[in-house]
Amino acid sequence: MTDTSGYSLLGRVDTPAELRALPVAELPRLAAELRRCLIETLGRNGGHFAANLGTVELGIALHCAFDTPHDRLVWDVGHQAYPHKMLTGRRGGLSKGKGGSMHMFSKEKNFYGGHGIVGAQVSLGTGLGFANHYRGNGQVACAFFGDGAANQGQVYESFNMAALWKLPVIYVVENNRYAMGTSVSRSSAQTDFSQRGVSFNIPGIQVDGMDVRAVKAATDEAAEHARSGKGPMIMEMLTYRYRGHSMSDPAKYRSKDEVQKMRSEHDPIEQVRLRLLDKKWATEDDLKAIDKDVRDIVADAADFAQADKEPDVSELYTDILLEA
Repeated sequence: MTDTSGYSLLGRVDTPAELRALPVAELPRLAAELRRCLIETLGRNGGHFAANLGTVELGIALHCAFDTPHDRLVWDVGHQAYPHKMLTGRRGGLSKGKGGSMHMFSKEKNFYGGHGIVGAQVSLGTGLGFANHYRGNGQVACAFFGDGAANQGQVYESFNMAALWKLPVIYVVENNRYAMGTSVSRSSAQTDFSQRGVSFNIPGIQVDGMDVRAVKAATDEAAEHARSGKGPMIMEMLTYRYRGHSMSDPAKYRSKDEVQKMRSEHDPIEQVRLRLLDKKWATEDDLKAIDKDVRDIVADAADFAQADKEPDVSELYTDILLEA
């Protein structure tokens, strides 16, 4: 077993409070670690994997504005990052090797899971917001979903309830333009997802989801709105994924030139890298050293995850029923 916590930002950042305490210059390194974890994982996992490369960075900025472990988060399976052990089916994973990428959950951290049923997490997130409202604890619930899930009926039932009772909920629509593989222009009559709450009087804002500064500022605004008793708010994150929806998706519905253009002109990490160099907050050598450290960390973490033992057969019969 190798302890990487001494030099890995992922090993040192366990809560949003710790994340907020990081120097600005460290944020691109943290984003790079998350991305490279995903890159290394492709081809190593034993089940379904939703590749979210290109959009992971907006989660970093969003977490900066939340007061977790108090505020509550709920995600869908296509819009989250995964620990290595979850994907390799090892007993050291959060679900003891039985859940793959679908069943991340931490009550301690107020993270209420990643959900494979399209749109299901929106209703759950609304329920978490109701719990906060009922208890009067000043906490905010945040439900993440994609442009594809935005057309689900339960999303609008949730909007209605949240607006009616002024629940402290932030709805984050991660618009990567293609859902599971269909362009939003072909699947959605209203392609401005920030306006999907208009009929419920829910305000919405469009945000450059590829710019960590814009995401942080917008999330601060939305969190203050929800926390102050004004009810829910919608944030549409204009983002992009570089790979297909999953490992079985060749993404032939878009051109390679389009993907390359997004990478070269809008990549979140590259934007930060150029900004650091332009402001002379870091040198090329500094960033190369960070990149090398990250690659070593990811390789070490991948080896560690693969070396862990698989769950015992007896685990098939556990965690099925709640023991009184």
